[in-house]
Amino acid sequence: MLRHYLLGLTATILMYSTAHAQERAVAVPSFGNIAPIDGSAEQPDPDLRYRVVFSITEAAPPGEVNRSLEKVARYLNLLASGGVLPEAANIVAVVHGPATPIVANISNNPNLSLIAALQDAGVTIAICSQAMHRAQLNADDLAPNVRIDASALTTLTNLQLRGWAVVYD
Repeated sequence: MLRHYLLGLTATILMYSTAHAQERAVAVPSFGNIAPIDGSAEQPDPDLRYRVVFSITEAAPPGEVNRSLEKVARYLNLLASGGVLPEAANIVAVVHGPATPIVANISNNPNLSLIAALQDAGVTIAICSQAMHRAQLNADDLAPNVRIDASALTTLTNLQLRGWAVVYD
């Protein structure tokens, strides 16, 4: 009898811990789907402090979510699936070049919900002011809470010199 009780208790604890792990396995719901990574050689390391800047230059086809921006969501979901807590990751996505219009606050921009989801997950979305100027965008034209940087060049080099990893699209 005691054995059955202990087996039931153990099963309940395992189900709860598995459910809890699955709860935190997605940092950015609805974006950046990932495949299971059990058994992979290089896994996210919960003991590391992740400081990563993404250089987002690739334009998206009209009406589609930007693949490079979605890569940021996928990265966050991979980190979360490996047990890396959101507060252990400093992530910046710097938008510039042909990708500049993806941060425009217009009703038919399919990237607005992704930008909001990334920001909710703690990602800083930054725009190159030089690219803004070339695209004839003003601060009022941007999605909420997009940070305006002097240039992508200075942001990328400053963060690299401070020890950040850079991911290019």
